[in-house]
This record gives sequence, structure tokens and C-alpha cells, in this order.
Amino acid sequence: MNTVFLVSCVKQKRDGPSPAKLLYTSDWFHKARTYVDASGTWWFILSAEYRLLEPERHFAPYKKTLNRMSISELLQRRTWANKVINQLDAALPSADRIVMLAGVRYREFLIDYMLTRARTVEVPRQGFGIGQQLRWLKSANGQA
Repeated sequence: MNTVFLVSCVKQKRDGPSPAKLLYTSDWFHKARTYVDASGTWWFILSAEYRLLEPERHFAPYKKTLNRMSISELLQRRTWANKVINQLDAALPSADRIVMLAGVRYREFLIDYMLTRARTVEVPRQGFGIGQQLRWLKSANGQA
């Protein structure tokens, strides 16, 4: 089965430009990156600032997040999602399955599109808190 992963960005970042896969420094992102790297399949990062990031490309740190955008900023989140969709149209390989390791604000306007691109769209541990997600990722990575 051909799988593509989409992983959301996080608040904690390095101080200077880095490959996207190394730019984010939180424990959650490190565990998510380890999980998707082990799969050996395509993956991308959903960035509030840059939208869709290829893991190997270099980017500068930033402070923007979708998580703090209010309901009144709904239009900005929709615009962000539309731009991500345009990038995905160009970059997303054919996939049977798309796995989104991303919070609600990062996936809310992307799910319908994803369903047109793959037979299955999964959001592992949807609704779980960060601690539960970390425990799941740790277990999935074979860490005791």
C-alpha cells in the first residue's frame, strides 16, 4: 500500500535556517519524524508559515501558528488550506493511504481534499491529548 504522511509543524524550532525535518525540535515532532522516517514513504510537513514543506528543503524559523487563530480568522485558515491544496496538487504522489499527524486546525479544511486523493485518510489517535499521542508514538517507534 502506497502511503503518504502529513505532519504538522510545532512551536519549538531551531534558532536558524535548517532542513524542515530538523527545524522543529519538540519531543512530539521528533517522535513523529522517527515514525514516518521508519515507514520509508513520502512525507511532508504542514507549516503555518510556509504551508507544505519537503523535509529536506531548508527554511528559516518563524512564530506563526494556526492553533492560535480564532474563529474570526477562519478565512485565513481557509486561505492557508487552499494554498496547501495547490501545493499538494503539484507535489503529492499517487497514494492509497494518507496519514495525517496533525491537529484539527491543520487538517480541518484539508480532509475533504485528501479523500479525493486517496482511498483511505487516517488521523491516528484523533482526539487524544499530547501526552497520549507521545505515548503512542513512543510505542510505535519501539521505545519502551
